[in-house]
Amino acid sequence: MPLHRFILVAPLALLLAAACSSAPTGTTTTSTTSAPAAGTAASSPASVTPAAPAGLSGKWSGQYGGSYSGTFILRWHQDGSRLSGTIRLSAPATTMPIHGTVNGGVIRFGTVGSVGITYSGSVSGNSMSGSYQVVSGNGAGGHWSAARAS
Repeated sequence: MPLHRFILVAPLALLLAAACSSAPTGTTTTSTTSAPAAGTAASSPASVTPAAPAGLSGKWSGQYGGSYSGTFILRWHQDGSRLSGTIRLSAPATTMPIHGTVNGGVIRFGTVGSVGITYSGSVSGNSMSGSYQVVSGNGAGGHWSAARAS
């Protein structure tokens, strides 16, 4: 395979694999305020802040289709809303670094170096899915999905 195709396909597959990973559903943190006692001032309710899904760290397996298709293994490390890790693609057979973010049930990530591929999607429980786009402007893209590997 020519080097320029490898550089284009590898990051795409990596990002797709990462996006296909699954994770627990995001939670929302809320607080309630009871009615104030007679003669006291009411306190204002706490703001509602979406939390990042916990536990995306670990091994995920998935598949991608569209302009490119294949399978992948994603290994994530989550630190708050930040994600980092590697993706191992089936075709071309390669492992690449990836970085991204997760906020609530929304995940976004991409490959590091070479041709840019962006992934976006949603996380729910032990699965995630979405779409990918090759940034090179050729219109290449498609869909991906992943589940937590046992």
